[in-house]
Amino acid sequence: MELRFRGEVWFWRGPAPFHFVTVPPEEAERIADLAPVLTYGWGMIPATVRVGRTSITTSLWPKDGGYVVPLKTALRTAEHVEVGDEVDLLLTVG
Repeated sequence: MELRFRGEVWFWRGPAPFHFVTVPPEEAERIADLAPVLTYGWGMIPATVRVGRTSITTSLWPKDGGYVVPLKTALRTAEHVEVGDEVDLLLTVG
């Protein structure tokens, strides 16, 4: 399943800092429908994300009844993405 959406990059300090984009509710519902056959544990779902010309493999994280997409440093550096930027994502799940 491929999903396209736009979202704002936000930062989570936590013990291991990460940058994320929240999956919009409609797309999160579609992912949740497939989650039981896709998850490898703890609700994590393998995916590929593309921003601009850069693609990375990652895993969606469950959060607040939806999902968030972690943006690895390599992707953010290649595409000059910073906290607060609005980015267009192509998310491939499954």
